[in-house]
Amino acid sequence: MGWATRFLAAVCFFAAGVLFVPEALLGSPPPALAPSPPPSWPTNLPRHMFGNLQSKMFPAYFTLISACAAISVAAFAYLHPWKTASTVERYQLGFLLSALGCNLSNLLVFTPMTIEMMKKRHKIERDLSIGEEVGWSKNQQVAKSNPTLAAMNKKFGMIHGLSSLANIMSFGSLAMHSWYLASKLEL
Repeated sequence: MGWATRFLAAVCFFAAGVLFVPEALLGSPPPALAPSPPPSWPTNLPRHMFGNLQSKMFPAYFTLISACAAISVAAFAYLHPWKTASTVERYQLGFLLSALGCNLSNLLVFTPMTIEMMKKRHKIERDLSIGEEVGWSKNQQVAKSNPTLAAMNKKFGMIHGLSSLANIMSFGSLAMHSWYLASKLEL
């Protein structure tokens, strides 16, 4: 598959993204394409409720992603034994192992730390009567006069940033492996 075919496939995926999720690429969607949620669907949650929801969803997400990455590593290693694998195949196994490592670090290290820090921060915020608002938070404004909250915000931001970095590295590794798989397609 030549570079032109790959480029055309990338342009088609981009066009589909613009068509189906325009706000992700172009900002706010045109009024005709703006989705309208069902009346019972909560479009905005208070910050503490949203954080508690994420604390339940992210462990399940990283468990599922880690399991899929482990299956991919096992299948690829079985189909391409190390001793007979080419250099490219060895790189692919490295990309898959990198994705698995990043996902496991998120599941076992960063997610529990983030959840613990979030719960501590929620407790302090409840004592200060903030955190139940929808939309912009009063947290940053209150943190200017509360050094404990400011320190927690800083630590939470660091842990959250490391988790995001691990997630992006996993995505990059899987993108590289997807590129390899796409190069094997015969169209």
